[in-house]
Amino acid sequence: MKGIIFNVVEHTVADEFGADVWDELLAAAELDGAYTALGDYSVDELSAIVTAASEKLDLPPADVVRFVGRRGFPWLMQRYPEMATGHTSARNFVLSLNEVIHPEVRKLYPGADVPVFQQHDSGTGALDIEYVSQRQLCFLAEGLTFGCADYFGETISISQPKCQHNGDSSCMLRIEWHDHA
Repeated sequence: MKGIIFNVVEHTVADEFGADVWDELLAAAELDGAYTALGDYSVDELSAIVTAASEKLDLPPADVVRFVGRRGFPWLMQRYPEMATGHTSARNFVLSLNEVIHPEVRKLYPGADVPVFQQHDSGTGALDIEYVSQRQLCFLAEGLTFGCADYFGETISISQPKCQHNGDSSCMLRIEWHDHA
């Protein structure tokens, strides 16, 4: 996986808890923490950092990953403002993942192995997104989606009727908007 995800984790931890906590997590995970955005790293390293954070914060690993995604999204938009260009809502942004956002990620980070999202309108105003990735980082996708909604000033809820962590072949994120225009 590309180092940009590690950069998001590092920035979020340092911003929310201090640089010393980031160093403590790296020590607990027995990692050196020299992550470059273009570097390729094992998902096992991310798992080790998440496990260390989970133990330090006494939170389930899924909650740690969601937190990082949500708090890290604004940093990603600040660092890569072109990703938000032309988007006026979280729904619009999420719907562009496969056609606009991930191709841009591949331009910025050649060789990036990004997840595939298949979006379906549920017919009730909710958006169902099937998440397919060998890394099984659906909780990061949830957090990033919450961060995206925050970025656009929207209120959402997300449920997961299917999840690879529960033995399903893919994950399904059901996003519901609660804003009233």
